[in-house]
Parts: sequence; structure tokens; C-alpha cells
Amino acid sequence: MDKKSRFSPPAVGAVSLLVVFAVLCLTVFALLSLTTVQADVRLADAAAEAVTNYYAADLKAQTVFACLRTGSALPSDVSVELTEGEGAEGTASASCAIPISDTQELQIELSRSPNGTWTVLRWQSVPTGSWTYDDSLGLWDGDLIVIE
Repeated sequence: MDKKSRFSPPAVGAVSLLVVFAVLCLTVFALLSLTTVQADVRLADAAAEAVTNYYAADLKAQTVFACLRTGSALPSDVSVELTEGEGAEGTASASCAIPISDTQELQIELSRSPNGTWTVLRWQSVPTGSWTYDDSLGLWDGDLIVIE
């Protein structure tokens, strides 16, 4: 038998493993990119909803402010607390809280001077939930721990 009759195929084991590893890496990176994009979309949707809710509450507050300045009827879905001043004649104050979301509201306070002009004292988004201090994190106080 001569050398030409014994044909052996080239060794492709290392190259095949390298190609499989490259495809596996690209697949993992593609999946990581996909989950990152999905998380970014959820975050963008939540931010858009928060901004939309804030400006809807701001529109209601601007409507209340305009109604107070012009003396027209207030919107029915907004309750305004009007307080007439005791000292100076013609002074008044108004306050209103308009919900933005389940955890925030827009609080406004307005004051009317004796000449009839309204001044904004407060126009602020505030949290409505209660906050409790949590100090349950067990930190090392510097004492040595002896293990027996």
C-alpha cells in the first residue's frame, strides 16, 4: 500500500470546539443584551407614566390657580380649603392636594393679598406614604469573635 491510498481527514476537533464556543458566547451576549433592553423599556415606560401623571396633576393645580385668580367656579374633582385672613381686610389663603400617584401628591398653597393678587407659597410634590427608619442591618461593632 502506498501513501496515497491511506487518506485521513484533517483534524477539525479543535476548530469545531472553537466555533461552538464562539457561537455559545455570542448567544449568551445576545440574551444579555435582550434582557438589558427589556429592563430599559420597563424603566422608560415607568418614567413616562410618572411624568404624565405629574403633569396631569400640575394641569389640575394650574386650573385651580386660574379659577382662584379669575373668581370662577372651581373644578368639582378638586377640593380647595379657603381661609379668610383675620388681620388685613381682603386677605385669604388656599391650599389643595392633588394626587399624582399612589405614593405622591402635589400640594399647593396660595395666598391672596389685600389688593387681590394671588401669590404661590408652595407648589411641591410630596410623598404620601409613611417612612419608617430601619436599622436592622447587623454591622460589625469591632469586637473580636472567638470561634471555639
